[in-house]
Amino acid sequence: MTTTLADLTWPVRTERLELRPARVEDAEAVWTYRQLPEVSRWTGSFSPEHDAWVESFFGEERIDDALVVEHEGRIVGDLMVKLEDGWAQHEVKDQVAKCQAELGWTFDPAVGGRGLATEAVRALFGICFDGLGLRRVIALCFADNEPSWRLMERVGMRREQHNVNESLHAELGWRDGFGYALLADEWRASSG
Repeated sequence: MTTTLADLTWPVRTERLELRPARVEDAEAVWTYRQLPEVSRWTGSFSPEHDAWVESFFGEERIDDALVVEHEGRIVGDLMVKLEDGWAQHEVKDQVAKCQAELGWTFDPAVGGRGLATEAVRALFGICFDGLGLRRVIALCFADNEPSWRLMERVGMRREQHNVNESLHAELGWRDGFGYALLADEWRASSG
């Protein structure tokens, strides 16, 4: 049986943060920073209509993959852990069910520059590798989203892809994209 986020013990605490599954009651706090132009510019989708955004972000399919990050009792970010099957030949396909995840994150710019995003994503690796038993995580972003890919590098992820004009941005047109990854063994070696 595959372990899911719901199967883990919550909250996960770090020195300054608390990570826990998102709840519908978190919508207003998350909306506060996600509706900012400097934030929504780089997210995968954004509806300027509050109710439509709440339904898309906190709907049944999405909320199971979402965590929130609290600092001093206030939500300052959200994280995505989308479990995925690894690629395999048919004969061994059963061995790759839900063995990896795509990660994503969004943080309130008001808390930028304090290392909170770095701390949260490092804790997220512990959730993924120790809690969920994953073997690999990936993260994707527009190449123009420098804060995101710099965070990926800061936490030890390796750039595996530079895709030319592969992502269509609503305002900027076709953009390059980056793909980063980290294996459980790499994470354990670097944090040991």
